Amino acid sequence: MKILLVEDEPGIAAAMARILEREGYVVDIAEDLVTAEEAILSTFYDIVLLDRCLPDGHGDDLVAFARCRGLNLRFLMVTALADLDDRVEGLDSGADDYIVKPFEPQELLARMRAALRRPLPEKLRLVRIGNLEFDHNIRSVEVAGKPLILSKKELGILEALMRSPDRVVERQQLLDSLYGYDDYVQDTVVESHLSRLRAKLKHGGAEVNIHAVRGVGYFIRKSD
Repeated sequence: MKILLVEDEPGIAAAMARILEREGYVVDIAEDLVTAEEAILSTFYDIVLLDRCLPDGHGDDLVAFARCRGLNLRFLMVTALADLDDRVEGLDSGADDYIVKPFEPQELLARMRAALRRPLPEKLRLVRIGNLEFDHNIRSVEVAGKPLILSKKELGILEALMRSPDRVVERQQLLDSLYGYDDYVQDTVVESHLSRLRAKLKHGGAEVNIHAVRGVGYFIRKSD
């Protein structure tokens, strides 16, 4: 799963990223509100870990920004503001949970798991193209009602494509859905994962095709 960590203290951000990456999460870090806004507009994140005090604004503003644009994201506020009024304001702003610094890593991970169990709205949760169905909430794939087993990277690519069926998803967006900002990845890695994904979809009998738009990206569509 992909996490956006909004934290302006480099040391804290690096420590939290290490904890999350050890648990298998892909982590992007935004140091301010503007960067975080750009990130959630271009990439889907399973959860956003959000400091309330940022150099260019308030963490609550990012929650409002997402809600106004119809972005259904889970927000977990991670902040030093510990007063009752602060906690109430943070939760009332739309955050799914609120954790006060300093915290134990086990508590952060447990609260994240709890937030991730919150189901997305049905219209966002299930996407069907032909006989292929993707459940974004539990990240499962079925073809004609039968499970299709994919690797994490293949699953990430398919998820990104099925969020925008019949629309081109740029190659960089696919890379961003699989890796963090700071990861060095060769361009050919997308084609490699896509090749295996296409083969598994075909072998499983999925009535879809993944098309390439030269120099731009890819899109998924029901087979003719």
